[in-house]
Amino acid sequence: MPKASEIKKNQAIEHNDRVFFVKDIQRSVPQGRAGGSIYRMRLYDAVTGAKADESFKDSDMLNLADLTRRQVVFSYIDGEEYVFMDNEDYTPYNINIESISDEVQFINEATQGIYAVLIDGQPVSIELPPSVELEVVETDPSIKGASATSRTKPATLSTGLVVQVPEYISTGDNIKVNTEDKKFMSRADK
Repeated sequence: MPKASEIKKNQAIEHNDRVFFVKDIQRSVPQGRAGGSIYRMRLYDAVTGAKADESFKDSDMLNLADLTRRQVVFSYIDGEEYVFMDNEDYTPYNINIESISDEVQFINEATQGIYAVLIDGQPVSIELPPSVELEVVETDPSIKGASATSRTKPATLSTGLVVQVPEYISTGDNIKVNTEDKKFMSRADK
């Protein structure tokens, strides 16, 4: 049983007899009183998708939820649901687009390393790899002789995600994007 201070984003916890995913954590240190930090967590109910904001002391003990993770690949979109196929037994997992709205910005047919998160055999979320490769579909023309300095420009990727990229990146390039902070990492290997 970890303390509230040890909980990370995208972990699942049991709270009030329900399973929640931790989508955001803000740490604050109250002034003028003894004690530790307060952790404000934005939680999403794993079953209903309902939002909840809870605060915990850093020493509060929380239960991690019992989840199953299955490696999957994106298959297709069916109305309001994304369909993922299990890599081992080809079981399809339908997940509502609203419950994975942040993650779909990184998903295309070529995305590898995706895991479906299951509770009692039912898919409730997905986990992304640390980085994904996406194609730049629109950006300003690259500047000849541009160096890899801190000067950047916006680029729209094949999934609709917009990230800041160095000036030397041009339309049609494949790039690696960090899925945690939505930032450009490097050019992708061809």
